[in-house]
Amino acid sequence: MRTMLVASAVLALTGCASLPAPDPNQAWIDLAPGNEDALHALQVDERAWADTRYFEVQPGSHELTVRYQFPVAPSNIGPVSEPLWRDCQLNVKYKAFNAGQRYQLEAGSIGFRPWAKLYDEQRNVVGKGLPAGCQRT
Repeated sequence: MRTMLVASAVLALTGCASLPAPDPNQAWIDLAPGNEDALHALQVDERAWADTRYFEVQPGSHELTVRYQFPVAPSNIGPVSEPLWRDCQLNVKYKAFNAGQRYQLEAGSIGFRPWAKLYDEQRNVVGKGLPAGCQRT
């Protein structure tokens, strides 16, 4: 498990180094997973998004779909010793993306329940994720 976390961290760091430069005519959405989980960009307005590391959208209203994978601690499950991994999709709608602005999409969980919040550059919450289905992995 520890080896997997270290490998994931190394991949995340090398992936960040090769992100494209943001287009000033579009809005950029960074994804911020927690320490032991994974957050991936899936769709914009129900259309597949090619790069799982970020979103970049035209100004205006959009629905973002992300894949969020996270462990549920044994203390939340019952008499088991290993965490249970959940694989969920969340949809985040925001009506006012602005060109040249950077946003951050963060995800987390409380027990089995995932959550996602979209922040603007001033760290104001401008959108919240709605679960669109989960499964065990």
